[in-house]
Amino acid sequence: MERIWLKHYPAGVPSDIDVNQYSSLVELLEESFAKFADRKAFICMDKSISYRELDEMSRALGAFLQSKGMPKGARVALMMPNVLQYPVATAAVLRAGYSVVNVNPLYTPRELEHQLKDSGAEAIIVLENFAGTVQQVLGKTSVKHVIVGSMGDLLGFKGVIVNLVVRKVKKMVPAWSIPRAIAFNDALAAGRGMKLDKPKLTPDDVAFLQYTGGTTGVSKGATLLHRNIVANILQNDAWLQPAVKKPPQVDQLFIVCALPLYHIFALTACFMLAMRAGGVNLLIPNPRDMPGFIKELQKYQVNSFPAVNTLYNGLLNTPGFDKLDFSKLKTSFGGGMATQKPVAEKWLAVTGCALSEGYGLSETAPTLTCNPADTDKFSGSIGLPVPSTYLSIRDDDGKELPLGEAGEICAKGPQVMAGYWNRPDETAKVMTADGYFRTGDIGVMDERGYTKIVDRKKDMILVSGFNVYPNEIEEVIAGHAGVLECAVIGVPDAKSGEAVKAFIVRKDPALTAEEVVKYCGTQLTGYKVPKQIEFRTELPKTNVGKILRRELRDEKKAAAA
Repeated sequence: MERIWLKHYPAGVPSDIDVNQYSSLVELLEESFAKFADRKAFICMDKSISYRELDEMSRALGAFLQSKGMPKGARVALMMPNVLQYPVATAAVLRAGYSVVNVNPLYTPRELEHQLKDSGAEAIIVLENFAGTVQQVLGKTSVKHVIVGSMGDLLGFKGVIVNLVVRKVKKMVPAWSIPRAIAFNDALAAGRGMKLDKPKLTPDDVAFLQYTGGTTGVSKGATLLHRNIVANILQNDAWLQPAVKKPPQVDQLFIVCALPLYHIFALTACFMLAMRAGGVNLLIPNPRDMPGFIKELQKYQVNSFPAVNTLYNGLLNTPGFDKLDFSKLKTSFGGGMATQKPVAEKWLAVTGCALSEGYGLSETAPTLTCNPADTDKFSGSIGLPVPSTYLSIRDDDGKELPLGEAGEICAKGPQVMAGYWNRPDETAKVMTADGYFRTGDIGVMDERGYTKIVDRKKDMILVSGFNVYPNEIEEVIAGHAGVLECAVIGVPDAKSGEAVKAFIVRKDPALTAEEVVKYCGTQLTGYKVPKQIEFRTELPKTNVGKILRRELRDEKKAAAA
């Protein structure tokens, strides 16, 4: 399709970026380490590390990982919240020539086992709070090397107190025992006496495996090459420039990183974008503690605030947020889920900065489209395709539809993944004959190239920016002895956008909703656990016996209307 949106680009944003500017993500990172050596790179719990320290620590940890004899391209899993060890570990894995497998630290043993097995990870770096989960599945995976960090590792003397509080007072570290594990700081110390061999990396080497749900109920790894991530950093950087250039002038871009770094949105829009721009990230380990989060924000003048709708809404409804100084806030990017108009309007009123909604997926590293970064109003659309990106609205046969007609959003660009890890069958399903990626979302494009999402083709449920796939939850519920059959859909939820609802036909007439929820909690991360349970005598089915989720959804829609 002709890129009609280019005529509506903000001044100074190029139509294309030079994806060959760097041979790998490592080259981009090392350029920034040298260029911004004396600047702060990350702040967490009042402790900061500079670009120079990040360079030195990641080099040492990378050398330590290499000393374990893993071949180039080996997968290393990272299982941590937003703490200083995360960026150090990410840079170390990449510099050593390995691929990062990002893992949600709240995963249950079942979820973690699948991801470690599927990725073939040979090592894992985990915070001690979650080491118990690793311990439970280690024997069933190919992980040979375990590095365990603690909250206080990189916090200097304060770290001793933090560890004491976390372990003894708050009792946040369940007992664990992994005999061959090595402490994070010991791995760093050992690596300082070693030399990092610089592997020869190309744009086609795998940088990240970003796991996303699958229609089969099994999570799949989106294979993101160095080229994909570099492209998306340069696309986001180019898109951000009009906002950076508008007054007030700031010496260093200050980004709030409250989204988890294992999520592709934070990885690119916070961590990597800051690296490129010489910015600093404020890491928030637990954004759900809203009063604590506001306390952190009081200390700084922030310039960029990427978040999801639920986070914006939560902050706006927490006392003290409206007292913060936002005079230096230049851009607020909403993504991961639909940004609601009332939230956007309230955010603008409180901060003076309009929310710029964007859109993307794990499979696209993530950004595909975004509203102008210097916008002064909320548009209600997902914006325009970013540089070097092609968007096409298509019907079920893959044919492009005229402007104004609803169809599947399909995208092409250097940020689109190489495919799903070891799943050529699943990759084939999401690619068109002419190389476009099918997003599974239904959108309408207007004559300026702005796109609105109107529906979702897939049965996926979006809870606070996290993808939830009904198949996975149905499989878990069906494993309960008291359940005959079940179906899961997403229903509107004021807080999280959507919530998980399960319809169950009982085998055991005494089965209660509480029992189901409790059982799901042992198998599924919190946000996947059904919020609502409805018992029925039967479920709607096709003539071949397939449960019709859409019918249940339409029923709910009609009831709400």
